[in-house]
Amino acid sequence: MTQELTWRKSSYSGQNGGDCIEWAVRSSPGSTRAQQGEVLIRDSKNKSGPRFTFSAAAWNGFVTAASAGEFGAV
Repeated sequence: MTQELTWRKSSYSGQNGGDCIEWAVRSSPGSTRAQQGEVLIRDSKNKSGPRFTFSAAAWNGFVTAASAGEFGAV
């Protein structure tokens, strides 16, 4: 079964997409238990390009660190 993913991107990216990523959470009934909650990342300018997959824990850790400014100003 192929899962339909709902891709999201930052509201800061504007209408043109810019240099942004999009993310989707794998959570459909067709996913294995190990896949549930995985976060997939892709380049908003290359929707058919490669996707990176992170566990929910890894993604949450990244978002928490980024929100706290641990990576400095971008």
